[in-house]
Amino acid sequence: MFNLKASFRLGIVAAACLAGAPVTQAASLSAGDLFLLNRITWGANEQSASAMAQMGREAYLQRQLHPQPDDTLPPPAQAQIDAMAISQHSMLDLVTELQARNKAVNTIKDPVEKQPAAQAYQNALSDTARQAAGRHILRAIYDPSQLRAQMTWFWFNHFNVHQYKSDIRPMLADYEEQAIRPHALGRFRDLLGATARHPAMLRYLDNAENRIGHINENFAREIMELHTMGVGSAYTQTDIQELARILTGYAITTRLDVPKLKPELQPYYLRAGLLEFNPAQHDNGDKQFLGHTIKGGFQAELDQAMDLIARDPATIHRVSQQMAMFFLGDTPSQAVVRAMEATWRTSDGDVAAILSTLFHSEAFTRPNLSAGRFKDPVHYVFSALRLAYGDRVILNTLPAQGWLNRLAQGLYNKDTPDGYPSGEAAWNGPGQLAVRFEVARQIGSGGAGLFKPDSAGAVDQPGFPQLQNAFYFDRLRATLAANTRVALDRAISPQDWNTLFLASPDFMY
Repeated sequence: MFNLKASFRLGIVAAACLAGAPVTQAASLSAGDLFLLNRITWGANEQSASAMAQMGREAYLQRQLHPQPDDTLPPPAQAQIDAMAISQHSMLDLVTELQARNKAVNTIKDPVEKQPAAQAYQNALSDTARQAAGRHILRAIYDPSQLRAQMTWFWFNHFNVHQYKSDIRPMLADYEEQAIRPHALGRFRDLLGATARHPAMLRYLDNAENRIGHINENFAREIMELHTMGVGSAYTQTDIQELARILTGYAITTRLDVPKLKPELQPYYLRAGLLEFNPAQHDNGDKQFLGHTIKGGFQAELDQAMDLIARDPATIHRVSQQMAMFFLGDTPSQAVVRAMEATWRTSDGDVAAILSTLFHSEAFTRPNLSAGRFKDPVHYVFSALRLAYGDRVILNTLPAQGWLNRLAQGLYNKDTPDGYPSGEAAWNGPGQLAVRFEVARQIGSGGAGLFKPDSAGAVDQPGFPQLQNAFYFDRLRATLAANTRVALDRAISPQDWNTLFLASPDFMY
């Protein structure tokens, strides 16, 4: 494994760091408080540290576990989101309009004329995904409900869909906004059901082609292997086949008319936006699933199956373990995981309650401050932007989207349903760290275009961040290794200091 800390060598000549910064509220936070803050947010900054210091550790944690309606974005960030097409139009409208454009392209016979029209269509598809990524980044940096923002990413990655399959791109924003974010700190069972019925997931895992007489097991298999119980747990190939039968009839449609159905089937037909459940395409026979008989009952069958899966011991263990790894690193204490599992059972899978058990465990009340979770690219980029710019709202998220793509963790870009790995070994190679140094330089020097709106004639408003601020002197400097402090004290300019700090081994954890 590539040794990040051993590889950190800086050859910067002398210049003393700034001194005399005023003491802030953050100075009252303990090292343990800062450890918790760095994990329940996308990365501690002066604003979040002051909020924790003012509210107190426990009150701040409870606010993160239970977001309130007044936890709103800064107006300049919310205004950017409100101006997006994904905020102004429904998923059904976006998909319908783009399908009409594609149909028009396919009527063009002249190849010379068709090529730019086809490219314009693809650009329009990709623009909806860029907007969804832009909204996600703005929330990651500025949302006061940082834990909800983190868990939205965690669950999206857990229930991954790939933007470049078929026509999923205009569905991404709704998938994140309606299926995942409202349930990010709610019941796992509700989250599981919402993702299972969402058109983006149905399209991605081919359930739109799953119907009686033409069974497609792909989605059923991934639910069992990846979303819930895990490979090698107590389910069989027969359980996958039976779940596939339960999932028959769930599809996607943009048509306005209702299919002709027998009178006895008409009450079971569902149309909700793009989602369609067609009872004529459903295998309504009885099923034997996870040792239980599920009587033919159309849509009710899926609810029964989801209840069984969400309460299965294998699901409870596997997903609790994954949440613990997300916050603590590759090898969380199994005592902590067992405590989370116990809370899952007593709370019926309430994510906030399960996370409360984690955050009140000894891993957080008496943390090992020398051990940390190595930041994957999303944590690295988001924490750097939060620390660098605080409450100054960036005007263009495209540079951040580009950095994540270069770091091989682009939003919505993982093409396989297992999502991105979280372990350190996946992200600490030399090539990865070289790109991180370049990202640190661009953020630290203020020349990345973050403050140049993505519009014609826009004027850049650059300005490198002041990372040597009161928060650094009050809290962060004491957490750095001695050789890191020495290297920083030799920086030749504020821009170099910013770059070295953001590229340091200490900031990678």
